[in-house]
Amino acid sequence: MDRRGAGNQVTYVNVDTYGRAYCVYSSDASTAYGVSALLLLLAGQAVAMVATRCFCCGRALSPGRWRAWSGICFVVCCITFVIAELCLLAGSVRNAYHTKYIPRPSDSPPSCAMLRKGVFAAGAAFTFLTALFTELHYLFYARSRAAADSPPPIVGGIGMTRM
Repeated sequence: MDRRGAGNQVTYVNVDTYGRAYCVYSSDASTAYGVSALLLLLAGQAVAMVATRCFCCGRALSPGRWRAWSGICFVVCCITFVIAELCLLAGSVRNAYHTKYIPRPSDSPPSCAMLRKGVFAAGAAFTFLTALFTELHYLFYARSRAAADSPPPIVGGIGMTRM
């Protein structure tokens, strides 16, 4: 008996010695794509964190709206990054479970669980959000960094200092 799922095929096969049914999944490329996406997202996030010094190392940024927006985008990009990594990891691990599944002894055939398509879709959506907020974080970080490099404006005409 065959069932069509999210790109792979499930076939029931009998175990030799006990005669119990178990599920065998055909292989597909989703696991490799999921792991590749996970590693590439991790590498991209590492590059962005090195470029912005994880927002906490290095010289202080000038206070103001650019630093505030950079901080907000940093927190949001970290949250979306963790969610995207978890979705991609869970989808890849679950999809790699292409081994036999032996149910409890009963007369009914096993229910061969298939990976829901939404796991990788959620991973892709959160990967996009991670890229968006990382880009915004870098943009606001660079603006705040440029504001910190410029000298403050001189207010007044005559400087009064102690002698």
